[in-house]
Amino acid sequence: MNSVTVATLKQQKLAGEKIACLTAYDYSFGALLDRNGIDVILVGDSLGMVMQGHDTPVPVTLEDCIYHTKCVSRGVQNAMVIGDLPFGSYQVSKEQALRNSVRLMQEGGAQIIKYEGGQHMVEVTDFLTTRGVAVCGHIGLTPQSVNQFGGFKVQGRGDAGQCLLDEAISLEQAGVSLLILEAIPLDLAEKVTQSLSIPTIGIGAGIECDGQILVLQDMLGIYPDASPKFSKNFMEGASSIDAAVANYVQAVKKGYFPEKQHSFS
Repeated sequence: MNSVTVATLKQQKLAGEKIACLTAYDYSFGALLDRNGIDVILVGDSLGMVMQGHDTPVPVTLEDCIYHTKCVSRGVQNAMVIGDLPFGSYQVSKEQALRNSVRLMQEGGAQIIKYEGGQHMVEVTDFLTTRGVAVCGHIGLTPQSVNQFGGFKVQGRGDAGQCLLDEAISLEQAGVSLLILEAIPLDLAEKVTQSLSIPTIGIGAGIECDGQILVLQDMLGIYPDASPKFSKNFMEGASSIDAAVANYVQAVKKGYFPEKQHSFS
């Protein structure tokens, strides 16, 4: 069994130890990230863009996510593996969400399930967590809603910040073990982090989150399209991919990343 658990991550938050996370989508990179000290590996629906070449993650299917989670899990000995529920696989009903979460765990080997959404996902979260499913929430910029947002845009500015904070608190009360904050102002991310007892993982949410995550292909500078502002190419100056990942882990752990230019106000 993998050594990093939700209890491990909560202890890291209490101790002020930053949590280093990356995405991965196959066996080789799962093993590489694991041996270089990554705490959490997310098999995200970002695979639709970086692995399949889509413009958004919306076309990704549940079968895609199960397959890639299974591949990553085979290479991981220590890190926690999070499996992502793709668009359309959990919004119909809480029973649908449970059924597909079980598949990601039993067939894919995920320890914890991630899905997007705030207040409207509270009932589903309570339903899953009371039935033994560990859940990672995801609020702020939720890429599956890109068509509704009209693009990949910063969320939580102005009056919307209080709504996002309320959603974070509601999700924690419903039982989420971990919460991803994507593309929100850094002062809001700090407020959310201080208001919760569960760890927050930032991606474009500033240094005050309990941990950080990037898409692997952005972090290695190999994605052919433009990378987002909050990313950084850790291959620059590194002698190997192993060294780049190790440098990322140290930058997160020591608080060198993200810097101000990787954050939003």
